[in-house]
Amino acid sequence: MSIYFWIGFHVFIFIMLALDLGVFNKNSHKISLKEALTWVVVWVSLAILFNIFIYYEFGKTKALEFLTGYVIEYSLSVDNIFVFILIFTYFGVKPEYQHRVLFWGILGALVMRAIFIFAGVALINKFHWIVLIFGGFLVYTGIQMLFQKDTAVDPEKNAIVKFFRKFLPVTDDYHGDRLIIRKDHRLFATPLFLVLLVIESSDLIFAVDSIPAILAISKDQFIVYTSNIFAILGLRSLYFAIAGIMGYFRYLKIGLAFVLTFVGAKMLLAYFNMEIPIAVSLLVIVSILAVSILASVVIKPSENKN
Repeated sequence: MSIYFWIGFHVFIFIMLALDLGVFNKNSHKISLKEALTWVVVWVSLAILFNIFIYYEFGKTKALEFLTGYVIEYSLSVDNIFVFILIFTYFGVKPEYQHRVLFWGILGALVMRAIFIFAGVALINKFHWIVLIFGGFLVYTGIQMLFQKDTAVDPEKNAIVKFFRKFLPVTDDYHGDRLIIRKDHRLFATPLFLVLLVIESSDLIFAVDSIPAILAISKDQFIVYTSNIFAILGLRSLYFAIAGIMGYFRYLKIGLAFVLTFVGAKMLLAYFNMEIPIAVSLLVIVSILAVSILASVVIKPSENKN
């Protein structure tokens, strides 16, 4: 892949991020549902346009790989939203400050995902047998997600937060949207900075699942990286758009569990030269997600009778 494609992609991403934080969200404010939905449409539209570019520049196969990888990552990011809601609720972060935390959190996620992707592709290319480990891990994770009950998030037990507190004092109160303040000639972290640390560490955990899932679809670093980045960039707007209605999609997590299990099985079959076509994979994944969402809407929650 030409270096110019990499440069052009990153220039575009940095311009969009600069417009996001420096122009449209220069002042901290509560993100309305209308604004969030607008940005969801913007990021999804940009991903579709980029997918069209991939189709004309690199062909149908690469375009299908990008689209499938994007759908997988975007759907798995819904699980991140559950955790984000718990983290913001635990720390009592005001709605007007949540956007800025997620902005910086996603910048950190971009760096971590890049490291994971390039390391993962390099390992697979050098040690082909490692796809058995990745595939087995995804199948295990999917089955575990299927039977695992929801657990509360306790940020105070987060290892990164514990480690950080040893080196920098933390203020008792928030100071607007500031992450670090200077007080009595000393640097203090605000609770908002702790929130950012927990968000970053949570994304690191999610990357362990999502990166192998996309590597099951494509080994092309550019395709894997760009599809992952587009999905991550759309995560903030998706959070504000559906955080308030997350409870309506009760069966979505079950659908995500089946998606992980499927892509893990696909990776295992690929090791034994039994490839599942990309178009079939995309159809299966979209169908699983559609059925889980439809079930959430159609099937009414049972009421416990005393």
